[in-house]
Amino acid sequence: MKLSLLQRYQLKQPRLKQPSFYLALFLLGSSAGCGGIRNELGNAPTPQASLAPLQASPATAPLAPPKLTSLDYVAQIVERVGPAVVRIDSTRTVGQSFGDSGFERFFGGQAPRAQRVQRGTGSGFITTADGRVLTNAHVVQGADSVTVVLKDGRRFKGTVVGADPTTDVAVVKINAQSLPTVKLGNSDNLLPGQAAIAIGNPLGLSFTVTQGIISATGRSAADVGVPAERVEFIQTDAAINPGNSGGPLINAEGEVIGINSAIIQGATGLGFAIPIATAARVADQIVTTGKAEHPYLGVQMAELTPELRNEINQSNAGFKINQDQGVLVLGLQSNSPAARGGVRPGDLIASINGTAIQTAQQVQQQVEAATIGNPLQIVVNRNGQKQTLTVKPEPLPVREPSQGN
Repeated sequence: MKLSLLQRYQLKQPRLKQPSFYLALFLLGSSAGCGGIRNELGNAPTPQASLAPLQASPATAPLAPPKLTSLDYVAQIVERVGPAVVRIDSTRTVGQSFGDSGFERFFGGQAPRAQRVQRGTGSGFITTADGRVLTNAHVVQGADSVTVVLKDGRRFKGTVVGADPTTDVAVVKINAQSLPTVKLGNSDNLLPGQAAIAIGNPLGLSFTVTQGIISATGRSAADVGVPAERVEFIQTDAAINPGNSGGPLINAEGEVIGINSAIIQGATGLGFAIPIATAARVADQIVTTGKAEHPYLGVQMAELTPELRNEINQSNAGFKINQDQGVLVLGLQSNSPAARGGVRPGDLIASINGTAIQTAQQVQQQVEAATIGNPLQIVVNRNGQKQTLTVKPEPLPVREPSQGN
């Protein structure tokens, strides 16, 4: 059955559940990736490169490292930043059914479950000399144990301070001092075409460096075919693969501008990183309170088009639209802050706290920048007349990524 445009908008609206991050994105450190999740029962063989027989040679003095020139700026950056990039090994124990209906009949539908250990590999980077590590939430979420491996071979037990599935940011702590650290850069003013360097552990190959450019900025999950999240991704063509997840995306100054997080499965040259401004803000909340909270209004919205307007006006939606542009409120979550604040389906959002609104992305930006409990002044156009409403944001409930802002 062919769905109408309005029905397709409505089908995108949320249901409150535990999030599973990036429905259409391939998570670089998920159970399908993360350097290749391996099982204790039947590990996949590790590919081995064929080696030529070694020839004995006379002992010689070790060669001095080559001198780097200005043309080797990537090597210079890697030499400086590389020691602070880490590999994160994680394990988790999961139950596995015997998969035999005879067992289930014998045990009255409660067949015993075998224990299976999953192992995964991701990346991260050290931000403080006393051992604070940033990575992706999906690299460490649900892990029974986390091991952080430095470039110099040192290994430390990691403690997950907290993980935020909404932005896919996590903080891991290791017990050490005087560690090498990265410098955080500015991800707010990036331009397409600027240099981008990725360091990580793709496919189990430790400490791999790739280079490319910033391909685009401000990519929402919707831009790449999934419901919107609270992240505006940096797009890069620097090669990233499973196992790169959680590693740094670095600019030409050697500063971290993002956390490599996802690729589109089957695509080439399309990688996505969480801007470091978002990651640092969330990490600070996690360190301070043990969790990250995101402001929430409970608005289901769409950017108005002439086609959507015509379809709404020909339907029994309960309201009529006489504009061709703007951000339209399609619906509201039950008992949400927006509903209690007087927002109605059919309202066109004109401004939030004095900032003119033209896109749904701007609404998300204004909501994410708000403080929970502090009122927002929202001006809406309702039936051709402007009204000012006061809405108090609340913490975002546990949800699927498709829920409105």
